[in-house]
Amino acid sequence: MGVLAGTSLLLVGSNVFMTLAWYGHLRWFEGRPWLVAVLAAWGIALFEYTLQVPANRLGYTKLSLPQLKVLQEVISLAVFVPVIAVLFGVRFRWDFVWAALCLVGAVFFAFRGGLAGS
Repeated sequence: MGVLAGTSLLLVGSNVFMTLAWYGHLRWFEGRPWLVAVLAAWGIALFEYTLQVPANRLGYTKLSLPQLKVLQEVISLAVFVPVIAVLFGVRFRWDFVWAALCLVGAVFFAFRGGLAGS
């Protein structure tokens, strides 16, 4: 598996946990003390970091830091939209498509010179 594919897969997994850690408490711990929500989020975030750190270390072997950051942000939003749709029942809006097209532009500019380490 290539560096870009491996990094992307690890970042997808990491971002699922990140989204659940950042926003899951709004659904699952509503009405509980904020400290309970913080401790639960930290527990979930541990799994995020077990994927995110290796993803960044692998990605940095072939990607520049700006490329790695743009890739992470695109994956973050690509994961965020379906997770909130399922978890919170957020309905699709065409604005999501327009925002995604802006992200495609960001990826184009970040990667148009090729991979940094190539």
